Amino acid sequence: MSRKSAKDKERAALEERIGYKFADIELLERALTHISALSGGNRNASYQRLEFLGDHVLGLVISDMLYKAFPRANEGELSRRLSDLVRKETCADVARAMDIGPALKLGNSESHAGGRLRANILADACEGLVGAVFLDGGYQAADTLVAKFWRERMLKPLRPLRDPKTMLQEWAQGRGLPTPAYRELARTGPHHDPEFRVAVVLPDRPPAEGLGSSKRAAEQAAAAAMLTRVGVAVDKLDD
Repeated sequence: MSRKSAKDKERAALEERIGYKFADIELLERALTHISALSGGNRNASYQRLEFLGDHVLGLVISDMLYKAFPRANEGELSRRLSDLVRKETCADVARAMDIGPALKLGNSESHAGGRLRANILADACEGLVGAVFLDGGYQAADTLVAKFWRERMLKPLRPLRDPKTMLQEWAQGRGLPTPAYRELARTGPHHDPEFRVAVVLPDRPPAEGLGSSKRAAEQAAAAAMLTRVGVAVDKLDD
């Protein structure tokens, strides 16, 4: 069997798994194409634009699902649930459930480096696929796809809030980095009402600073600043 026919078979199997058959097969092709597979780095022929669209379609569909499923939930709870369902880790998990990996089109180096198993690539391709289904079949098709793979996840108990220091430590550990180090930079103000300034340090990154009325509060603020810098949404703890 030729390589092309094998790839066609993998993509037909993917359509069957997700429960959607494309009218425009070029959209599916693009949704599964990593930029490493393109000569000349033509980003528009990869899934990157579809990923941008799919991210926003996913957010809209899940927001609608949450609004209907949890009529008594306040805005804060709905926002927390939405953040948990659209984060990269969840999208990568959905991509594994879809078994997107074998159908991906990767460059040789990326493929040999295990790109089909990389969470970032899986998550991006998952969002790209949502965007492709939206363009090919409209909102209802995207809604059906998202409901198929996200509804069960949506109905699970809400993930407990984590403080920024814990989140940053988990983020660092997940990337093989050492535990973040905190350093007190300054303490100002009167003894009964001090203000602390603390920096958090990670390898190969500029320090992030935070202020607080206690050293612990300043450390949490610094951790939150570092998380924001690296693109991780910070859980909002109740006051």
